[in-house]
Amino acid sequence: MSKSFPPPCVMGDESIMAPKAHGTSAVPVQEKLRWGCDVKKADEICNFNRHYAEHSGYFEKTTFKKEAREASGPMNFYDSNTGKLLFTAPVGRTMNDFLVESAAHGWPSFRDAEVNWEYVRCLPNGESVSVDGTHLGHNLPDDKGSRYCINLVSVAGQEM
Repeated sequence: MSKSFPPPCVMGDESIMAPKAHGTSAVPVQEKLRWGCDVKKADEICNFNRHYAEHSGYFEKTTFKKEAREASGPMNFYDSNTGKLLFTAPVGRTMNDFLVESAAHGWPSFRDAEVNWEYVRCLPNGESVSVDGTHLGHNLPDDKGSRYCINLVSVAGQEM
């Protein structure tokens, strides 16, 4: 099913996810991911997958939630392959609101204002990807607008 999402969402096309040196990316995931995320699982989901996700609630079994609650402001989320900044959250809501919404849906759930559109694209099937070919998750809009349900393993990279 092909669709278009309203601005500020930046649409991309299938060429972003064309085969590269390491699956859909030129490089594998970083060797040391944040929040204790599993590198092997991250590599499978980020680079050799177009439809599947880490299991619902995976992020709650890492140190992510604890670190988010202790954060003094918004947190940055980096591509697990390239280290590029993909999301910053929360923006326009509290950390508690971000965590509650994420828990309700099973994955970190970002809103338009929290997306770095320089490096994130939505494909017509709703798949959210980085411009470098990292599978991130899916845009699953609700009554508040676009909601990007993103695999924590896909945004657990170190800043490069």
